Amino acid sequence: MIFVTGGAGFIGSNFVLDWLAQSGEGIVNVDKLTYAGNLDNLVSLQGDARHHFVRGDICDGDAMLALLEQYRPRALVHFAAESHVDRSIHSPSAFITTNVSGTFALLEAARAYWNTLTGREKDEFRFVHISTDEVYGSLGENDAPFTEMTAYAPNSPYSASKASSDHLVRAYFHTYGLPTITTNCSNNYGPYQFPEKLIPLVMANALAGKPLPIYGDGGQVRDWLYVSDHCAAVRRALEAGRPGEVYNVGGWNEMKNIDVVRTLCAILDELRPAPGRSYASQVRFVADRPGHDRRYAVDAGKIERELGWKPVETFDTGIRKTVQWYLDHQDWVANVQSGAYLSWVEQNYAKREAS
Repeated sequence: MIFVTGGAGFIGSNFVLDWLAQSGEGIVNVDKLTYAGNLDNLVSLQGDARHHFVRGDICDGDAMLALLEQYRPRALVHFAAESHVDRSIHSPSAFITTNVSGTFALLEAARAYWNTLTGREKDEFRFVHISTDEVYGSLGENDAPFTEMTAYAPNSPYSASKASSDHLVRAYFHTYGLPTITTNCSNNYGPYQFPEKLIPLVMANALAGKPLPIYGDGGQVRDWLYVSDHCAAVRRALEAGRPGEVYNVGGWNEMKNIDVVRTLCAILDELRPAPGRSYASQVRFVADRPGHDRRYAVDAGKIERELGWKPVETFDTGIRKTVQWYLDHQDWVANVQSGAYLSWVEQNYAKREAS
């Protein structure tokens, strides 16, 4: 059995679903069920005895240790995090609490549990920490992509909180010997992503006939990684990654935000055409967010060389799968667009001046 935190969120739920589709090994899935945690993501697992869901807070170290002692997992995969840069600008304290204090509490619980293990069980235990490429800061137009040796230079409260958690994970390996592995991924997209992020937000607004807000000139560059490819990389890191190592996980798909949006609009024009117009006519450029990093790009060569992982999906194949999934699951989208979500959209977008 493995122990997963944040397994009702976007990436975590995809990992849980993929894991159970490919393995007979069970999962203890711990999630606090904040706004982005959604049990509807896991509805297909109802009645599956391999899936043990526990509503819990990673900041409660005693509760985490009790769960580890109860279920005695062979590994812990840590997805739980506050992850939206815009929210971190408005409310940074929640990011420090979850991403820093929560990771610390989880490391302490894992260390206490690991110290009760003996022999092969202790040797084979792993703590896999899921992080982000944003800890490395921003790249210039012609800079080489981030590698695992790139110096940390976080520019938002979110990325600073994840950088802090990465440093804690590293310290627990070097100080205590806890067998940790860290993965730093690029921008994920795919099914079950909460519609505060670019791709699902654009999808939801386009179909509702609302403006498609694009920060600044839309020229920000990101490396896009289909979520199932990311899940496969995490499984591989758990299986064969070396304790104490960091692996960057990227899709080799650098694109400007405006080009991502234009691609989405073109696919929607094909699959769900709006009478008499293109969805691209709804694009609106709005004031940029403070400290917006201009470019992220990930060199995923190390994980390919050492662990044999590389992404299966191109952006063209992955984005088409993503659009089709959202079109086929409009009930899911409607259910997550609660009053709290609509209030957030009003707070973050409606008051921005048009560029």
